[in-house]
Amino acid sequence: MSLSQMIRRLPAMSPALLLCAVLALPASAAELKAPNVVPLSPSLTTAGQPTRASLEALSALGYEAVIYLAPPSVPDAVPEEGTLVGSQGLTYINIPIRFNKPTDRDFEIFAAAVDALKDRRLLVHCQVNMRASSMMFLYRVLRGKEDPETAYQDVTRVWTPNGTWKEFIAAMLKKHQVAFDLY
Repeated sequence: MSLSQMIRRLPAMSPALLLCAVLALPASAAELKAPNVVPLSPSLTTAGQPTRASLEALSALGYEAVIYLAPPSVPDAVPEEGTLVGSQGLTYINIPIRFNKPTDRDFEIFAAAVDALKDRRLLVHCQVNMRASSMMFLYRVLRGKEDPETAYQDVTRVWTPNGTWKEFIAAMLKKHQVAFDLY
């Protein structure tokens, strides 16, 4: 059973199984101080903007790489994030996706970055985990061939894409001939 499936079934679990589900959470995800932290696997987490202290502790939390999907000039960004992350020996990639205008190229760059970092414990984040959760959904479905319904449940833990993002995701799925109706 995947971590996301366990979380969805928490009310139906016995106390012993509930304890096992909690213990299955990666310590790094549980300790990361950021909004909307969503552990997708022991080696992959999406989140909103981590606190400065969390950024400074990423290596100690077990992370090996960070992909940041917002422009570093957004109001609540940590301006020196790349330096803080890089000084710990972690790989840092910033893909400044404009929130109101994600593009196919943004996705292709993102997918190439995730492919390059697939053997490392990875944090993918933006400001609130809207860009990150949406791009990881597309990556999981288009590159990882995961079931869209299962992958989309992790997006809806953070938000329900609407407007530009709903249109973008739907267009990417259609382009890649994946039948799935966003809700």
